[in-house]
Amino acid sequence: MAPPPGMPDPSSGALDPQGPAARAIADLWWAMLALGTATFVVFAAVLVAGLVRRRSPTDHPPGDRPDRLIVLGGVALPALVLVVVMALTVRTMRQVPGTAPAHAVAIEVVGHRWWYEVRYPDHGVVTANEVHLPVGRPVELRLTSADVIHSFWIPVLGGKLDMLPEDVNTLVLEADRPGVHRSQCAEFCGLQHANMGLIAVVEAEADFAEWLAGQRAPAVLPASSAARRGQAVFSAGGCGSCHTVRGTPAAGQGGPDLTHLASRRTLAAATVPNTPEDLARWVRDPHEVKRGVAMPPARLEEGELAALLSYLGGLR
Repeated sequence: MAPPPGMPDPSSGALDPQGPAARAIADLWWAMLALGTATFVVFAAVLVAGLVRRRSPTDHPPGDRPDRLIVLGGVALPALVLVVVMALTVRTMRQVPGTAPAHAVAIEVVGHRWWYEVRYPDHGVVTANEVHLPVGRPVELRLTSADVIHSFWIPVLGGKLDMLPEDVNTLVLEADRPGVHRSQCAEFCGLQHANMGLIAVVEAEADFAEWLAGQRAPAVLPASSAARRGQAVFSAGGCGSCHTVRGTPAAGQGGPDLTHLASRRTLAAATVPNTPEDLARWVRDPHEVKRGVAMPPARLEEGELAALLSYLGGLR
């Protein structure tokens, strides 16, 4: 079944490389699989031959001489395979860039339990749980963590790198065609590790520039009376102590930036799609969606909740 429009294809993965680094890593994987399969077949054939072979009187008794099969099969062949794998691995490491060129897009990604903060420092853009990349242009991902060790990985683009507290690791990626992909934290980080995802959107350079321009803008002013009431509910409820909505007094740093919340494809770090129904579930009781998160349930009357959802739904 095809994924909903704008959502990642669950069938894509590390064996569907969509960038030069990913292709180099996939080629190494296929080479190792071929070598491993060939080695298994050879040893299986020798084992079967030994089981069915009848010993003749002219056979040398055990210990009469070194068994050439043991020397060749137990020492020489494994050594040859290891040398070939090492050579292929070194070649792959040289193909995967360790530093970014001057024209690369700089993106800072901070891992939190259990969501991603995404910053474009050269453009003044801050978002959460969604990273946008231009086609055919290197991207320098500066990875760190605000709490425990996480691990950043976009399988179709290659590379996997830990996100460490008080340190920055750099991952250089490049995508060669548009697409929407899922990233998954690859280091166990606690209760909701399995629900710590990120959406990677690869788009044409013009679309990327347009997205950056939209994300730089402050929050859209509430247009309806319901949305204006919702903004008041947001402020009175203390939401601004954890969340930032640029262009308003809300300037909290503990939770994701909500300035353009409605433009994102998912909620709760790619746990559920960003639909009005799922947004209502998330605001009403986040622990129903993602148990153990820091956000408390909303203690609101139905009218207040509807107004708040109208306000949040307008943050595009």
